Amino acid sequence: MDASSSSAVLSRLTLDLRGTRFVIERETLMHLPESVLLCLFPNGLVLTRQNQGLGGLDDPEDEEEEEVYMVDFDPQCLSYVLSFFKSAQEDFYGTPNRPGKYRGLRQQPSSDFNDNSFMSGGGGAGLSSNPLLNKQAIIVLREELEYFVIPPKATSKLDGDGREGTNLEGKATNALLKLKHSAGEALLQRRHIFTALQRNVNKENNMAEQHLIDMLCMSGFSRDDLWGFRAVEPTRCSITSIALVLLKTGIRFGPNDGPANPNEEEVDFMDGVRVDHTQLSTAQKLLLFWRKPARKCWWDGVDIVVPHTSASASSAEQDGSAALAQQAADEAEGADMNATTAGMTGKEVELLRSKGGRKCRVWARRVWTLELSLI
Repeated sequence: MDASSSSAVLSRLTLDLRGTRFVIERETLMHLPESVLLCLFPNGLVLTRQNQGLGGLDDPEDEEEEEVYMVDFDPQCLSYVLSFFKSAQEDFYGTPNRPGKYRGLRQQPSSDFNDNSFMSGGGGAGLSSNPLLNKQAIIVLREELEYFVIPPKATSKLDGDGREGTNLEGKATNALLKLKHSAGEALLQRRHIFTALQRNVNKENNMAEQHLIDMLCMSGFSRDDLWGFRAVEPTRCSITSIALVLLKTGIRFGPNDGPANPNEEEVDFMDGVRVDHTQLSTAQKLLLFWRKPARKCWWDGVDIVVPHTSASASSAEQDGSAALAQQAADEAEGADMNATTAGMTGKEVELLRSKGGRKCRVWARRVWTLELSLI
């Protein structure tokens, strides 16, 4: 590579995420999950300077200028990912002022990630080439949720500003926009990771999905875990969520590296390293998702509770007050009973109890992306 080509390669990038700027080192950027990089750079990642002079030569004045990439991505989500990866890296490798748990194995020859000999299990040379011995593994789970609100008939037939529907031009009325916003806020508070997928398992009796939940919970997640980051996308009926956990590998590098599992068989490997082969076998299954994100999509129909508006409260008088009043009473009576199965939050249950809220049907298209990162 000649001098001009070397100078054109960017060592760091400046990103503008919806008004928030990040200056990220090239090496840090390349360690990010593939699924996150695709969101940051949907048209591909460019690591060379774009504004070069005539003949492909860099202008010395241009080198001092900051080249900013505009990115449509939530800055808080990127901050969460960067913070987690930095903490995991420091814990694994250590810092100049604090040794890491696994620093002793960094001097070993680096493993060839394309060598699958470690997948055969057992010890010896196959295990020594396992990348889990000298790399920190992180499970990355993302959810992209698009939701569609079904307005109640009572309010969708109203005239005027209270109509939760579309106008003559086919555009959503202000009342419908408010309903969509309230629905997004209700879904946003449902932060438990596995509730929706477990509901789908119970409905469809899908054992493959149950095995997925079990595998993730054996590898680092807990069944009652919450999304690490969750936010409604601006101007869209969409919610983005992400959760990161350290992969449980069953490898202990010393007495200070967490307690041993008394129920599992451990064997000495080298330099005091102990390996739980049962746990390692589960961890190796997730290595299949390294640089190869897997996606799952399904539809989920669920009732949510949104606050009453003046229009929805007065609709009882216009369209059968007795029937609607009885419906509200039934919903309030069954609030506690349905809270667990429907995944309702405490706020939703309280709205039903006090008759200050109403149920609305929401259809959600959920897309999960599962990936393993090695740093």
